[in-house]
Amino acid sequence: MIENLVIVESPAKAKTIEKFLGKDFRVISSFGHIRDLVKKNLGINIEKDFEPVYEIPKEKTKVVSDLRKASSEAKNIWIASDEDREGEAIAWHLAGVLKLDLDTTKRIVFHEITKDAISNAIVSPRKIDMNLVNSQQARRILDRIVGFEISPVLWKKVQPSLSAGRVQSVAVRLIVEREREIFSFKTESSYRVTAMFRIDTNTASAVLRAEASKRFPDEKEARKFLELCSAAGYSVTGITVKPGTRSPAPPFTTSTLQQEAYRKLGFSVAQTMAVAQKLYEAGKITYMRTDSTNLSKLALAKSREVIVSEFGEKYSKTRQFKTKSKGAQEAHEAIRPAYLDNSNVPGNQNEKKLYELIWKRTIASQMADALIEKTTISIDMNNSPVIFNATGEVIKFDGFLKVYMESTDQENNDDERDVIPPVKKGMPLYYNSITASQKFTSPPPRYTEASLVKKLEELGIGRPSTYAPTISTIQNRGYVSREDRPGEKRSLKILTLEKGKIASTPKTELAGKEKSKLFPQDIGMIVNDFLMENFSAIVDYNFTAEVEEQFDEIAMGKLKWTGMLHDFYGPFHKTIENTLEKKDRKTGVRDLGKHPETGEPITVRMGRFGPVAQIGTTENGSKPRFASLSKNQLLETITLEEALNLFRLPRSLGNHDSDEIVVGIGKFGPYIRFKGKFFSLKKGVDDPYTVTFERAIEVINEKNEDDKKKVIKEFGDIHVLNGRYGPYITREKQNYRLPKGTDAEKLTKEECITIIEKNNKSKKSS
Repeated sequence: MIENLVIVESPAKAKTIEKFLGKDFRVISSFGHIRDLVKKNLGINIEKDFEPVYEIPKEKTKVVSDLRKASSEAKNIWIASDEDREGEAIAWHLAGVLKLDLDTTKRIVFHEITKDAISNAIVSPRKIDMNLVNSQQARRILDRIVGFEISPVLWKKVQPSLSAGRVQSVAVRLIVEREREIFSFKTESSYRVTAMFRIDTNTASAVLRAEASKRFPDEKEARKFLELCSAAGYSVTGITVKPGTRSPAPPFTTSTLQQEAYRKLGFSVAQTMAVAQKLYEAGKITYMRTDSTNLSKLALAKSREVIVSEFGEKYSKTRQFKTKSKGAQEAHEAIRPAYLDNSNVPGNQNEKKLYELIWKRTIASQMADALIEKTTISIDMNNSPVIFNATGEVIKFDGFLKVYMESTDQENNDDERDVIPPVKKGMPLYYNSITASQKFTSPPPRYTEASLVKKLEELGIGRPSTYAPTISTIQNRGYVSREDRPGEKRSLKILTLEKGKIASTPKTELAGKEKSKLFPQDIGMIVNDFLMENFSAIVDYNFTAEVEEQFDEIAMGKLKWTGMLHDFYGPFHKTIENTLEKKDRKTGVRDLGKHPETGEPITVRMGRFGPVAQIGTTENGSKPRFASLSKNQLLETITLEEALNLFRLPRSLGNHDSDEIVVGIGKFGPYIRFKGKFFSLKKGVDDPYTVTFERAIEVINEKNEDDKKKVIKEFGDIHVLNGRYGPYITREKQNYRLPKGTDAEKLTKEECITIIEKNNKSKKSS
């Protein structure tokens, strides 16, 4: 008999907990969910009050068998799945599958995997909370209904194999709307004037940097102003010194951790959650899915102890932050280190970096405000109403800044803080140089994964557990892609006044450079437009936020979950029926104009294999020509000229070794085709429209040389190759690992065949 059996979600968590509980306890893992809605059909009996039909997936049968055996041998069973709604549902499913009595099964939760937290949980178990379970069931069922009923409509009206989701569709809408804001944005330029003043006639004296209070619309106006500046006298007319404070940011929630890990560490949202999960399961941080900024009394006391010990009494200021997000679980804690006296932990580089970020943020949140002194100097011209302003900031006491400063999403921060030299009111100033720089307005920024999470949270859409899967799903479906864009060079002018003379200097800057931004794809835009037109409620921001609030009310026992589903389903299903009755299809078709030589119509639309441009029609038995759009082109913005350009490919570069060399663009980018093989053109180096015959030969030869280095041995259709992870065997497009210790150089054909046969046998048996 097992005295005490504890069931957790993950093996890593089981290992950590077992260390604390001792020999009287056995801890095993369910490896996440053990039961889900059946995959065939809807999996929900709508007529029977939305009764869900659950099944144990094939891959979980062995896990369930092991759990049943262990539970049948145990005296006491404790279910210790995570403390959120998903964890509560896992506990309920475990109880159901293992035939455990809900009244006697001990449900325990903890926010951190520490000895104290586990011991306290064991002595104060509770029952499974059916309100939390029903909230999770309502979310799962509603999302299944939306996906199951809208997807076939998309297949019929847009394109096969498409799907839609409640939160995912809203996330796509945000990205599409932002892209259209960028499309319609008209860039304007103006001239910003900055001056470098000295405080006396000595050219080496201290310098004061100041900016003119007015911007000028064009070069002519800017030059006129500089001419006035050349003849002007300058004096200090005002000095304002204001003391101020800066306060630290609250401890991390799931959302703010995802944002800051992206900004400071470059982690994707999914990466942040995967690393945080490892830290939590190893007992290093508290639970990583939370929307609360609360810290426990113990954590507040420990933070103070660490701060006073490390930095001194004056750096400590205990704070309890109020959570701003709707429906936040105030009883939970923020994400913090489990042991605050550990400023770092062992682990891989990503674990160390994320832990250090969490530690700094937590400690900084309990530190004193930074004290600053902001100085503003006003400088008058004696021949113009325009004034110059100089601002400077001095940190009088660093406070929390000693440990941590929050990053922002602002990419270009022109707000420079300068050291102000000692000046007095009425003091004359003399210019060293005055510069009018041409500046261009920027369109709204595209979303990063982190800024999209921030926006969803602001709108009250989604909860801590949904952000990462939502962002992964919209990318996996091909509706959105995360990309870098190199940007384009843009010319601008700089006018500089020095010693009474104005010089004009041309300059270039890189405009539109993007790093890890979310771009909508054509199919994402078409699906979004279709949903906006036919299912406006589903992609409505307020509706989606209201649904989240209803899930929260179910979790608190204030709303019946089946009643909520009834209220939703009636109008939703009616909309499905009405949409299916419509005859039109959505293909994103757009007429670009006529071919300049033949007069044939040129259109773009979503084809079976992606967006295409088309010349001509099928009228009068003629055959239209098609060309795929390139990666960065969209149906909505491609021009007639760009579409015509697509038909220049594939193009022949001539013959070599009695075979034609053809250049084109395929699914994986620009390529050269020669003797039935494909050779990729180098990104940023080779342009498929201009690449020469000579350069194509170079690319082919380089690839052939690389391929030769990969080949260790050849036996007809069997090849022994050097791969990324070491030597391997390949035959008929199948790869086979070499047994440990095999010398690839000495392999014979017979030995290769034996290895292949053994591999094939083991694959069949598994």
